[in-house]
Amino acid sequence: MNLLIKPQKQKIYQRISAENAGWTWLNFEARLMGPHETWTYDTGENEMVIVLLSGNYKVESNRGNWEIKNGRKNVFEGVAHTLYLPRKTQFTLISTSDALDIAYCWCKADGDFEPQLIIPEETPTVIFGGGNATRQFNDLIPPGFKCSRMVCREVYTPSGNWSSFPAHKHDERIINNHGQLMEAQLEEIYFYKFQKPEAYAIQQIYTKDENDSLDEIVRARHNDAVLIPKGYHPVAAAHGYHCYYLNFLAGSDQSLANTTDSDYEWIFDSWKEKDSRLPLVTPTMNNQ
Repeated sequence: MNLLIKPQKQKIYQRISAENAGWTWLNFEARLMGPHETWTYDTGENEMVIVLLSGNYKVESNRGNWEIKNGRKNVFEGVAHTLYLPRKTQFTLISTSDALDIAYCWCKADGDFEPQLIIPEETPTVIFGGGNATRQFNDLIPPGFKCSRMVCREVYTPSGNWSSFPAHKHDERIINNHGQLMEAQLEEIYFYKFQKPEAYAIQQIYTKDENDSLDEIVRARHNDAVLIPKGYHPVAAAHGYHCYYLNFLAGSDQSLANTTDSDYEWIFDSWKEKDSRLPLVTPTMNNQ
């Protein structure tokens, strides 16, 4: 299975279907649009999350209308606007900027929820980790959000830092003796962007089963996507450029419950200070 998906030179420059990925839930696309260009779609039995990467747009739908006027210039100059659309939504998205870049994911939904536009000022931001494993989370669709399965987060990893570390996995549903969810079974996509075309990150995807059935290392570059079918999946940003990745997840639970690689669990208690370069982006950048 090819875990690294390279971008295409076309309007829909990334496309991943659940069928082609060999999994159950996640479908993903990234799309470029010109001024006044439109995209019409029906979510059907799926829920969808649309993340604004750069530009502005408006949406007209049978569930409401929304317009974004302070979209960021690129992912390193502000926080995302995030539009959640439930199943049975017919919409038309119209680009209102010279160039529009959006990423969106959809999966089968089990229920009906309210549509919602989450603006940058309403997006929770967390500075997590420590030392050269400090990174910034913008929780676009966090656990507990009123939807069926989707979780979405954008992550900023400063130049030279580690991310998704200590490594964790979420490939089996584990409930403890008290009925508490300890690990969810989640499919996940990492979608990368960088400040320069020569920048990159290194991502490992590995398992610790009896046969070490998966142990891959990929070099992710601008607009690449990486599939996480199972196993642990740490990231290291190459020195010199900050790293951005957008995570879409869906699976057994609307949750980020995971299991840390026990070899590295001690690192959580070793952090003494956070990287002073963070946060790399704030909502105030959207209005500059």
